[in-house]
Amino acid sequence: MTTLWDTTGSAVVKELAAQRRTGGAVMSGVALTLVVVADEGRVAEAEQAASAAAEVHPCRLLVVVRRQVEAPVPRLDAEVLIGGRLGPGEAVVMRMYGRLGLHAESVVLPLLAADAPVVTWWHETPPELIARDALGVIANRRITDSAMAADPVAALRNRAHDYAPGDTDLAWTRSTPWRATLASTLDSVSGRRGDSVRVHGGQVEGDPESATAQLVAGWLSARCGCSIEVVPTARVPGSAGIDSVELRLDQDEVVRLQDDRKGGAVINQPFRPEAIVALPDRSLGELIGEELRRLDSDEPYSEALESVTGAAGLSARPGCRDHVWYDPMRPQQTSEPTNGNGGGAPPSASPAASAATPAPTVPDDSADADEVAESGEHDSPADDSDEQPAVQSPDAPSAAAGGAPTRKARTR
Repeated sequence: MTTLWDTTGSAVVKELAAQRRTGGAVMSGVALTLVVVADEGRVAEAEQAASAAAEVHPCRLLVVVRRQVEAPVPRLDAEVLIGGRLGPGEAVVMRMYGRLGLHAESVVLPLLAADAPVVTWWHETPPELIARDALGVIANRRITDSAMAADPVAALRNRAHDYAPGDTDLAWTRSTPWRATLASTLDSVSGRRGDSVRVHGGQVEGDPESATAQLVAGWLSARCGCSIEVVPTARVPGSAGIDSVELRLDQDEVVRLQDDRKGGAVINQPFRPEAIVALPDRSLGELIGEELRRLDSDEPYSEALESVTGAAGLSARPGCRDHVWYDPMRPQQTSEPTNGNGGGAPPSASPAASAATPAPTVPDDSADADEVAESGEHDSPADDSDEQPAVQSPDAPSAAAGGAPTRKARTR
C-alpha cells in the first residue's frame, strides 16, 4: 500500500501504473470499475463489502470520501493498493477536501478501467437527484439504498421520480430470498394442479415504513394483477422489515410464508406438509455481489417501484443522464436537467441557505506551480516551511491542478 498525502490526480494515476507494473499484467484484467461514494463514518463498512464483492467479480475499486466541502483549500489524500486489504485487485481510496469534492469525477475519470462498465454505489443517504453527481452520470449501473434515508418510503418516491434504466436499490436486493421462495412455492402449487395459479389478493405483514416490505408488495401487485398491501404485524419484523406474506389463491387456497426467526421461513400450502426453507440475512458484500452480476436494466425493480409509487413508464425513460451542476453552498445557482428522464427541477433554495456565506471558490488553475504535475513527487515535509504561507493564505494566486494546494514554483 502507498499513501499519497496532499497529492493530485496525476500522481495517483502514476502510482497506480507503477504498482500495476510491479504486480504484473494480470492485475489489469478487471471486469468493471466499482466506484463507492461513502461517508467517513461508513468507509470501513463500505470497504469490507466492496472487497467481498470484488473477490467474486474482479473489479477496480475506487472509494470516494467527500470531506469538508466548505474548506477554503482543496486537497486530495489517496491510498493506492494492489492485492492488499481491499481484495486481490486494484483499489484506490480517495479523501477529498474543499471544493475538490464537488468535482470528484476529475480525479476518478482517469482511474477508470479501460473498456469496462462502471458501477457507482452510494453507501450514504441516497442523492436527491443522481444527475447532480457526475459519478452517477458516468456509471452504467447505479446502486442506492433507500433504507439509509430518514424516510424510506419517501425515498422510494424520490427514486421513482429520478429513475432511469440502470438504477437499482439495495432495499430491493434484500427482498431476493423472499421473492425467490414465493415464486417457487407458487410453482409448486401449479405443478400439483397441473394448471396455472391465479392470485386474488393477499398481504405482506411487517413494517409499513420498510422500503423492502413495500417493494415486495409492489412486486406481487405488479406480477399478480391484484392489490397487495403492507400491514403492521404484532411481532417485530426481521432486518428485511417482513414478518410474513400471505397470498389468497383461486380455488379457495391460501399460501403463507412465515419468518421463523432462526434464519429460515415456514411454508404453509394446501395438501402439502409444512416445510422450512433457508432465509438467512445476507451481508452487505453479498448484496453488492448480487447487483454486480447483471449490469442491464432491472425491469422487475422498475415494475415494483411503479406499483409502490404510482409512477408510470419508468422502463421507457432514457438510460443516459445529463449532468446537473449543483453547489450545496450555492443551491440557488443550480442548473436544471434537460434530458427529460424524470429528474425534474431541483428544489429552490431556502432563505436560510441563500443567506449562508458561500464557500471560497477555487482560484484559476496554475499547472506550472504544481510540483506533482511536473515531477510526480512532493518535496519532503521538512522543505515546506517556507511554503506554508502560500498554502494557507486565501489570497494565494492559484490552486494546483486536481485539487492540490498551491505551492511556490522552484528552480530546478
